[in-house]
Amino acid sequence: MARPRGARRRADAVRRRLAAAYPGDAAELCALDHDGPFQLLVATILSAQCTDVRVNEVTPTLFDRYPTALALAEADPEVVEEIVRPTGFYRAKTRSLVGMARAVEERFHGTVPGDMDALTSLPGVGRKTANVVRSVALGLPGLPVDTHVGRLARRLRLTTEADPVKVEADLGYLVPAGERGAFSLRLILHGRAVCRARRAMCEACVLADVCPSAPAGVVLGDHREPSEQVRQKT
Repeated sequence: MARPRGARRRADAVRRRLAAAYPGDAAELCALDHDGPFQLLVATILSAQCTDVRVNEVTPTLFDRYPTALALAEADPEVVEEIVRPTGFYRAKTRSLVGMARAVEERFHGTVPGDMDALTSLPGVGRKTANVVRSVALGLPGLPVDTHVGRLARRLRLTTEADPVKVEADLGYLVPAGERGAFSLRLILHGRAVCRARRAMCEACVLADVCPSAPAGVVLGDHREPSEQVRQKT
């Protein structure tokens, strides 16, 4: 399916405005507490169907007991289950965590790989999780697509796709590689705070005048770029 018309210009405006509203790089914007790629990988696996706040309550105990891939690879699954139980789906998550740690230790000598194919070959690691680790902890291009990112991208007509992989491809075409991780996290923050699933708060949105989904005439202040304002006056 063809990309929406005007998506490039709209994406540029969205990037600038969200960067001003939610400053910082991907590492600073990430809500999961971690120290290094391995901890972030663990925390991201635990974040599935769970809030970042709850994950951050659990991981200090988990990281204190299992600080390395080797330690987690050799862990008693029943002990891990009790620690991660508050995050939900604790048995499946424990299998993923221990399996991931064993694969990192055995195949990558205890170091989390940066290659996308290598990351997604690890148990419990899909493309979204791999992109989180790449962009936040490794400084590599990565654009995680969760429900917030997909919803906002469609509302902003930056994509017409529903499949996360296709959404990622469309956004990757519009966003410079070095900005993709931060852009994704800003969309997530904006989706939680303003552009909510049940009721988008268009009257409080810095993107209202460039968003094709906003009701006509709903603009909070004048958010147009200076060049756009000049063209409108002339």
